[in-house]
Amino acid sequence: QVQLVESGGDSVQTGGFLRLHCVASGYLFRDNCMSWFRQAPGKEREGIAAIWRGSTASYADSVKGRFAISQDSAKNTLYLQMNNLKPEDTAIYYCAAECPPGRTWVTFRPFTTEEYKYWGHGTQVTVSS
Repeated sequence: QVQLVESGGDSVQTGGFLRLHCVASGYLFRDNCMSWFRQAPGKEREGIAAIWRGSTASYADSVKGRFAISQDSAKNTLYLQMNNLKPEDTAIYYCAAECPPGRTWVTFRPFTTEEYKYWGHGTQVTVSS
């Protein structure tokens, strides 16, 4: 049984930083895809950072230059380094994994929720002004 467990969420002030972790159990990091999504109150879940085959990263414009996604396959852990946090970053952050078989970089849809098979339960990030 696959489980993704996020941690690292906290309450910080504007300009602060956090590092989120997503530990996978029952799932071996393969040359596939993983991502971070977030959902603010009253808003749809949005993709913000994705990593393809452990190396190629994609970012939403809202976080580009401030957030960085990475993974440590030996530790089965996905990370999201978040710098220069803003109040609009307040949300529950989710990690997601496992794209459909046969995906290529060209057909990969990194910020589409339907793209991923496994999801964590989220970790809360609150940024105050």
